[in-house]
Amino acid sequence: MKLDVTAFRQLRRLAPVLDDILSAEEVEHADQAVNLAALARLCSQLYDAYHCQHPDEIAQAHLDALDSQ
Repeated sequence: MKLDVTAFRQLRRLAPVLDDILSAEEVEHADQAVNLAALARLCSQLYDAYHCQHPDEIAQAHLDALDSQ
């Protein structure tokens, strides 16, 4: 699934926030928490769009994840 320009730009803008949180091993600032929530919403939207286009692949990925637990 190709990302549209808006989603790509949002991911580019939010990626450093996730990197900062992972490096610090904590959410240090309120703006990080807000940006983390924005990243979660964007990821959810991308997942939903991919799921609509590829429901069988998503179902299989869920099954594979359950099997590996």
